[in-house]
Amino acid sequence: MVRKIFGFFYKETDKLHQAAFLLAFFSILSQVLAFLRDRALAHVFGAGSDLDIYYAAFRIPDFLFVTVASVVSLSVIVPFIIEREKQGRESVKSFVDDIFSFFSLLIIGISAVAFFLIPKLSPILFKGFSGEALADVVLLSRIFLLSPILLGISNLFGSLTQAYNRFLIYAFAPVLYNAGIIFGITFLAPRFGISGVAWGVVVGSLLHVSIQIPFVIRIGLMPRWKLFFDWRSIKRVVGLSFPRTLTLSTNHLSTIFLVSLASLMTAGSISILSFSQNISSVPLSIIGVSYSLAAFPTLTRYFSDKNIKAFAEQMALTVRHIIFWSLPVMALFIVLRAQIVRVLLGTGRFDWNDTRLTAAALALFAVSALAQSLLLLFIRAFYSAGHTRKPLLINIISTLVLIASAYAAVKLYYSYPSFGYFINALLKVDDVPGTVVLMLPLGYSVGTILNAVIHWIGFEKDFGRFPRETYHTLFVSFAAAVFTGIGAYVGLHIFVSMFDIRTLWGVLFQGLFAGVFGALTGLLTLWLLRSGELYEFTHAMKMKFRGVEPVAENPEIV
Repeated sequence: MVRKIFGFFYKETDKLHQAAFLLAFFSILSQVLAFLRDRALAHVFGAGSDLDIYYAAFRIPDFLFVTVASVVSLSVIVPFIIEREKQGRESVKSFVDDIFSFFSLLIIGISAVAFFLIPKLSPILFKGFSGEALADVVLLSRIFLLSPILLGISNLFGSLTQAYNRFLIYAFAPVLYNAGIIFGITFLAPRFGISGVAWGVVVGSLLHVSIQIPFVIRIGLMPRWKLFFDWRSIKRVVGLSFPRTLTLSTNHLSTIFLVSLASLMTAGSISILSFSQNISSVPLSIIGVSYSLAAFPTLTRYFSDKNIKAFAEQMALTVRHIIFWSLPVMALFIVLRAQIVRVLLGTGRFDWNDTRLTAAALALFAVSALAQSLLLLFIRAFYSAGHTRKPLLINIISTLVLIASAYAAVKLYYSYPSFGYFINALLKVDDVPGTVVLMLPLGYSVGTILNAVIHWIGFEKDFGRFPRETYHTLFVSFAAAVFTGIGAYVGLHIFVSMFDIRTLWGVLFQGLFAGVFGALTGLLTLWLLRSGELYEFTHAMKMKFRGVEPVAENPEIV
């Protein structure tokens, strides 16, 4: 039985649609657990100071992860593994040993330094905390420092599973990560409070890396630590990853800035910001991550083979599918925001005002859902082509715009009350206190959309304009999104009288049936406009992933 289970997890996946749908399925499963995690947090702690401390404490360790651990990210490592594979397995093994040894020394050393600097940095970054609350931020931040070490090693192993098309292992790891956090909330928090949840994060990180170890051992690439390693390989990896590290750092600095601003607002503002951003990341995880991950190795191989035409065609087709899925889903999230938040978080200490404020923030984050997914793809495409400076420069400019937009929106809110009244009335939260926090997701979306537009223009400048079909897909999907939103809005009014919306099940079924009604309206629009992506999807479903023509021209390794 155990052998069958491992055989299922380690089965090779070699077609883009199949790989993308597989990744999407487990992304959905991971998101389900993430919803259970957030619901448990909302139930136990509510949108208050405890959760503000918890989310603020993540920021410094997360910053270490996205910067230092980017050295062993699959975007950087996979091309090297593919290159070394041509020289034989021993070459791959030597490379993996070098990277593991270098990274382990780097991340442990930097984490040790951060351990002592956190008490100095936290009062500067989170001026809204003081006294016992600030001490708790320091304690939790230090606990969270174990996560970058474990997740960084897991990233290295994930590069191996991705390079050898074991997408299922990579996709299942986040499921275990969220399961570990739920364990912390359920069994550790009742005794240790919010610090129990922090230890649950460590348990989840340990599970994240553990699921990948058996396969790495199986292929004979389990790394061994060595004192002397090949600095030539390290320099090449660092040289490629350094611009990407700076790119990720600029993105994360914007998040730290938003949380820092939120710490100065009313209690619960950081929680509202984090909850809404977590929910809005669903389309990104299911659509953007799935398609960009599935396409990345193929893009890398095409460019490595100097097949620029196939590289550009692969990108165009993947962009079309991301647009096809993202825009209608974005419309559903905006229209059904209150129902989504109430079902996912509306329990225990999470009251109706928390629900309405989180729903409004969700709508503002959802506006940039397509931009977030396209950004993942464009960045990976640039890196697969060895272009690292352009994404860095674009992200620096866009991050500055994002920070300026968020700060300006907060200033406008306080300086011109009519601006705040307009946003509050538009999102139907004019009678809810603490609405200034909505300026943060507003600034985030403005900066993210600009970032995606500049990446799009930059890609076309380097590799030629996307074919007309791409812009046709954009038009068709936008039209479908509009009618999806209208259908969902009408559905809410149709089904409101059929269910008791004072209960969880009533809100769930009202939102579910309204969403189905909106989705059917959107599907009808796609069918009337003869969407090519709709045909490809239905064909893939009919074939049940067997014999499906991949999005790539050739059934190469994905």
